[in-house]
Amino acid sequence: MLPLSTEQVRRVRAHCQCLLPAARLPSSTAVVRQLCALQAQEWASAQLAIHARSNGITQAELQHAREVDRSIVLSWSLRGTLHLVAADDLRWLLALCGEGAIRSTRRRYQQLGLTEAIRAEALEAIIAILGREGALNRAELAVALGEYGIPVAGQAIHHLVRFAALRGVVCLGPECAGKLTFVLLEEWLPEIAPAPADPLAELARRYLIACAPATLQDFAQWSGLRAAQARAAWAAVKADSRPVTTADGEALMRADQETISAAEASLRLLPRYDNYLLAHKDRRFIIAPDHARQVYPGGGLIRACVLINGEAKASWKLEKRRKGLRIVVAPYETLSAAELALLEVEAGSLGRFLMANIEVQIVNG
Repeated sequence: MLPLSTEQVRRVRAHCQCLLPAARLPSSTAVVRQLCALQAQEWASAQLAIHARSNGITQAELQHAREVDRSIVLSWSLRGTLHLVAADDLRWLLALCGEGAIRSTRRRYQQLGLTEAIRAEALEAIIAILGREGALNRAELAVALGEYGIPVAGQAIHHLVRFAALRGVVCLGPECAGKLTFVLLEEWLPEIAPAPADPLAELARRYLIACAPATLQDFAQWSGLRAAQARAAWAAVKADSRPVTTADGEALMRADQETISAAEASLRLLPRYDNYLLAHKDRRFIIAPDHARQVYPGGGLIRACVLINGEAKASWKLEKRRKGLRIVVAPYETLSAAELALLEVEAGSLGRFLMANIEVQIVNG
């Protein structure tokens, strides 16, 4: 069994996540396919996560891939959370995780008064409304559903459209006037790709491609599958995997994956809720314990960080300025001159992605 140091684990995982220079990809679609499902509960953060894994693309390329080519699609999927996934993958992913996410939300449905009958009525109304009106944002859809007598106050409208998405009825469509809209899935993605012969095994295989080395516990948490499903999926990929030992115990890598030796230095600006920050149950490989609360303060929050060679070294935020944007960086420890130079290069890359002038400001952590 191959032993891996924490540094080796960090580099392999950063490489799998396209966060090292040699692993970055040329398009938004390629990034999403590599990750299988890119966390997207914050649309602005999802776009920054695409940038962190790509070379030379812009927000316009991402918009074209999602809205014109429709090679990637934004919808609720794994764990009942918004993700960007490849268009060919959405339906089989929903078949695996949709009903489980709905079951886990039943208590919230009860609290909001969204009975099974009301949800069924809302589903039919959403099909009729979007079939007639086309793309609508959440507020517009809420008004239309209210005319059917369906409760939409507070969080009710969110859970109704999420329910419809998890049932494979709607997905997120074009962005209009700065707001995401909802569309009927069968109209947005009319071509139905064949599902994998063994979807459980395929999901575990894709997870290892994106997140190895990893454990069954990592996969179960990331996928949100029931324990029995997760175990079955993990067993199905063991034959094509190799065991390794890490500080966290035994883990698996794909048989065709290699360990990554120290190579070209890398700095990436990771957004809130980035895949790299949440794909594993034990996250000590990402950040030193003394600074862990800077990224993981509790309450389900995961903050943006500056990643250097796969390790979180600073916090950062993006501020609007009169003539552009400013990246404000708060290092956990003093950054070297070489690291500061990499930060300037990364700021320039982000500026090209956002098509904006960006300056960098270093502040005390």
